[in-house]
Amino acid sequence: MAPPTEPAREKPPDHPIVLFQAADGQVCLDVRLEEDTVWLSQAQMAELFGRERSVISRHVRNVFREGELPEQSNVHFLHIAGADRPVGFYSLDVIISVGYRVKSPRGTQFRIWATQVLRQHLMQGYTLHQRRLQERGLGDLQQALALMARTLNARGLVSDEGQAVLEVVQRYSRSWRWLLAYDEDRLAPSTAEPDGVPEALGLAEAQRAIETLRADLAGCGEATPLFGQDNRQALAGILGAIEQTFDAQPLYPTAQLRAAHLLYFVIKDHPFADGNKRIGTLLFLEFLRRNQLLLLVDGQPRIADNGMAALALLIAESHPQQKDMMIRLVMALLEDHDG
Repeated sequence: MAPPTEPAREKPPDHPIVLFQAADGQVCLDVRLEEDTVWLSQAQMAELFGRERSVISRHVRNVFREGELPEQSNVHFLHIAGADRPVGFYSLDVIISVGYRVKSPRGTQFRIWATQVLRQHLMQGYTLHQRRLQERGLGDLQQALALMARTLNARGLVSDEGQAVLEVVQRYSRSWRWLLAYDEDRLAPSTAEPDGVPEALGLAEAQRAIETLRADLAGCGEATPLFGQDNRQALAGILGAIEQTFDAQPLYPTAQLRAAHLLYFVIKDHPFADGNKRIGTLLFLEFLRRNQLLLLVDGQPRIADNGMAALALLIAESHPQQKDMMIRLVMALLEDHDG
């Protein structure tokens, strides 16, 4: 990637460098802290993720080419001692995007560490005005409303289905203040998560549930011969992904997080030849049932049938870069006891 036309600027001396060391001790990086985020070069990302520099370079180009992030605000070119040309440094958003693309567990560790560093930086009075946190939640709401309009137009939803999508987004619009509270460590602990380790959904149980659904739908003439065909054995990978650990700690520590990712991965990764939205919804509800999260305390469904259908459509219509927003939307609905 060529440097910008304007002269590369030296790093101001008052912008600190902090040390990141991986839990296994195999990676140690000097991380630049500047303009409300952290920055790594492509060489540092290659070391962090354990990938070749050419692989990192290709993913960085794709992040910008596909419009996932704007290049101008997410890359800085700086003069580095010993380098014969300016070196590009990339923001935490780019680092996270590349980490997702190369599927690196160490990327998750770095994201958690960087979040803690930035929070400490804020508390010390260096960065991030309070309004930025508020705008983050408001931005999610605006994205959700735009996605709702696109979903309605693309699917031609009217009547009950259209109202269901609207209700889902309206409920989420109340949750943005919870996201702000979470960022400020003011969110009360969840009472929905049962004690102990979440109960996993095994591959055999999932396959039996899918086969039962296929038989029921076939009896009504609503399933094609391709319904539920998992030719790539992708379902096993998805079920394993939501249960994975790093450094003996689960990447998704709560049942709600695992259920939300299960729903998202089945719908967006298309593991089946046909029926991904219906199967994703089935497995999502089964995972909630196994972990006593399917019903509210009064016995009512946590998410009504029409709301569940609308949620599946919203995920299906969302862009890949909206994954985090979709996960937060599902989490907000699982925690919403007011609507």
